[in-house]
Amino acid sequence: MMSDIIADSLTRIRNASMRRLEHTTLCYAKIIVSILDVFMSKGFIESYKIVGNEGKQSIKVILRYDEDGRSVISEIKRISKPGRRVYKGRDELKRFKNGYGLIVVSTSKGVVSNEDAYKSNVGGEALCSIW
Repeated sequence: MMSDIIADSLTRIRNASMRRLEHTTLCYAKIIVSILDVFMSKGFIESYKIVGNEGKQSIKVILRYDEDGRSVISEIKRISKPGRRVYKGRDELKRFKNGYGLIVVSTSKGVVSNEDAYKSNVGGEALCSIW
């Protein structure tokens, strides 16, 4: 049993992008789908698809590369962990990596990027960062 499904999913994406694989498979969870929605809207992945039946579902993630074949993901890290939760206020979420990266934040308005949380005037738990 996995104790941290978010860390496992981020590691699978990181490893697949380093090996320049076309796609990778993640375990299904609603929080992972929410994080992938943010990644897709900001252009870090091409798309994802939920596969399998109701009992055992998984997520197939299509990774994105630039025209030279390099991954658009330079770094992907877990910020808040099960043993140590990290919360950020609105003012701490303004910019990350001078606008090239983003922090995925779990707020009262759902799982959003740091820019969207700043515009909505909310803070929350910083789940992961990507750039």
